[in-house]
Amino acid sequence: MRLIQFLTTGQQRAVGLVRDSEHIDRLAGVSSTYELAQLAITAQRSLAEQLAVQPLAESVSYQQLIDEQRILPPFDHPQDPAHMLISGTGLTHLGSADTRATMHAQASGKADAELTDTMRMFRLGLEGGKPAAGEMGVQPEWFYKGDGSIVVAPGAPLQSPAFALDGGEEPEIAGLYLIAQDGQPWRVGFAVGNEFSDHVTERQNYLYLAHSKLRQCAFGPELLIGELPSHLAGYSRIWRRGELLWEKPFVSGEANMSHSIANLEAHHFKYALFCRPGDAHVHFFGTATLSFGDGVVTQAGDQFEIGIPEFGRPLRNTLQLQSQTIPKVKIL
Repeated sequence: MRLIQFLTTGQQRAVGLVRDSEHIDRLAGVSSTYELAQLAITAQRSLAEQLAVQPLAESVSYQQLIDEQRILPPFDHPQDPAHMLISGTGLTHLGSADTRATMHAQASGKADAELTDTMRMFRLGLEGGKPAAGEMGVQPEWFYKGDGSIVVAPGAPLQSPAFALDGGEEPEIAGLYLIAQDGQPWRVGFAVGNEFSDHVTERQNYLYLAHSKLRQCAFGPELLIGELPSHLAGYSRIWRRGELLWEKPFVSGEANMSHSIANLEAHHFKYALFCRPGDAHVHFFGTATLSFGDGVVTQAGDQFEIGIPEFGRPLRNTLQLQSQTIPKVKIL
């Protein structure tokens, strides 16, 4: 069962249940996935149970929504983007350490102390990232990416800042969460995501990872309800001037990860500041597949396409370079 958010022809927000690849059934009585999730929490229902009693309105054409650029991210904070936190974890997938190590080895020319840190962190996950139910395992690498203002809609351009050294895709699964009024985190669902980072900056020194992550991102167009399948196989593509420049398969799901989803969630929401009532969260679970690792240098106008069959339609965004002036701090 999958959901999308979109704009009606009158530019009103709406939630749609994906009937099939061509048809969307608009939900009556709610204008956001956030609101739908709140109803389910209040009624003590699962999201699937809430959908079973939620009335439907008209059916709309999925392709028309795409063609008219009326698709929104499938989950957001509809009132205040500042109350949506975007974060992520790295070195969580089998093979991700090799990808990271290769990237940094290209910069250093040798296996240095940084490479040792990378492998040490990865091995900690292998050894303790999947604890028994109810237990907390080893904590993962964690990073802050931004608030809801950095999220762009499916089909919208991903803008790379003027000061960036690279704008590269990261095909990932994102977990989507809502914090209830009692501070309890609730997982609303999952979405395909493009975490989008500056890999040239990160390659200079792994301590620049925090800088490299402060970029826009995209996820969707569909939100998958329920548990994440243990094995997911998808693809990541880059199109340039209508021709396929690069393509590579990627896998996700716990069968392909060194950490369990529950362990990644536990280490995120163990912090009280991430359990503020009413807040929304998007958490990227990491990847082991990057075009940057294959030597691809992206250009303005390149289109990223990331797809996993279980998530319906693929996520597409075009790279755009920003023209901006870095603000100068003034003294009061």
